[in-house]
Amino acid sequence: MNDSERTKTTVDRSRRNALKALGLSTAALAVPALLRSAPAVAKSADITMKAIPRTGEEVPAIGLGTHMAFDVKPGKPREHLREVMKIFYDGGGRVIDTSPLYGLAEVNIGDYATALGITRQLFIADKIWVTGEWLGDGSHAERQFWRSMERLWRDQIDLMQCHSLVNARTVVRVMQEWKKDGRIRYLGVTHHQPSYFGLIAPWVEKGALDFVQVRYSLATRVAEDRILPAAIDTGTAVMVNMPFEKARLFKIVKGRSLPDFASEIGCETWGQFFLKWIISHPAVTCAIPATTNPKHQADNIAALKGPLPDKEMRSRMLRHMQAMPGFDKVAKMPAYPGKTFDGVVKRGKRK
Repeated sequence: MNDSERTKTTVDRSRRNALKALGLSTAALAVPALLRSAPAVAKSADITMKAIPRTGEEVPAIGLGTHMAFDVKPGKPREHLREVMKIFYDGGGRVIDTSPLYGLAEVNIGDYATALGITRQLFIADKIWVTGEWLGDGSHAERQFWRSMERLWRDQIDLMQCHSLVNARTVVRVMQEWKKDGRIRYLGVTHHQPSYFGLIAPWVEKGALDFVQVRYSLATRVAEDRILPAAIDTGTAVMVNMPFEKARLFKIVKGRSLPDFASEIGCETWGQFFLKWIISHPAVTCAIPATTNPKHQADNIAALKGPLPDKEMRSRMLRHMQAMPGFDKVAKMPAYPGKTFDGVVKRGKRK
């Protein structure tokens, strides 16, 4: 049995075990329609779509992040994650971003995407975070790749990214081989810390990537200096993490009403206000807010509908936020105010 056959056997066995855990028969493997949810999904003509520059393929401009949110320990309640995914998909969402570093996020995505019958319809963005036993060793990346495929119940990953530039030279080289072999469709690199943007920018500027993922929000606009302009120049798609600054932006606007002009772009909530500002940038392909709350997911995905702000409106939105007390100190605020996570990977606390 070769490596490909061995991997397929392992994936099929994993699928059967997960289906049993979800209370579904293995017949669902042979009849995908058994797993499909009934409600109709939003039509692409009704929502904001963005083109991936390299191919022209269009994806919805609001995706779903899974950091912390989808890391739920075995045996703990997690049905809310199924509802989050269902609302996301039915609202037109397709891009889901995850990583092996996010605890059980890959497992939960794989289980519920299959249970909902939407596995093949999703655009999965995953990551690789490995070094190796010696310089240039790509074997660890290979092992992590196959494990992610098993967890996600996929035979191809749409986008694979070098997580936080870890071992980037080796990992990007390996990903280029995967792309040639058809294991992945796109490749990229990521980082969420602006202090590393000077290192990530050259990757974009030399046109070596299909995607780059960076932090960008009303409060953190460092990506505008080099990365976003370079992405436009080189035809690199941009995925945006931390659009809400780990919920800190909601702390700033708590108790405040939206400005009257927000209705001009169809914003009904602060979440939509923050997201529409981001995805209206011409370089941005998709923003990936994370949530554990189905109601918040419905709010986020609603930002796909209605008009986007133009350049003048974007400036007006920014000025409105800059006038709020504490806005200039968002980055120094505690992350996830009022929230707790108890997954496999717990958020580290600074002393």
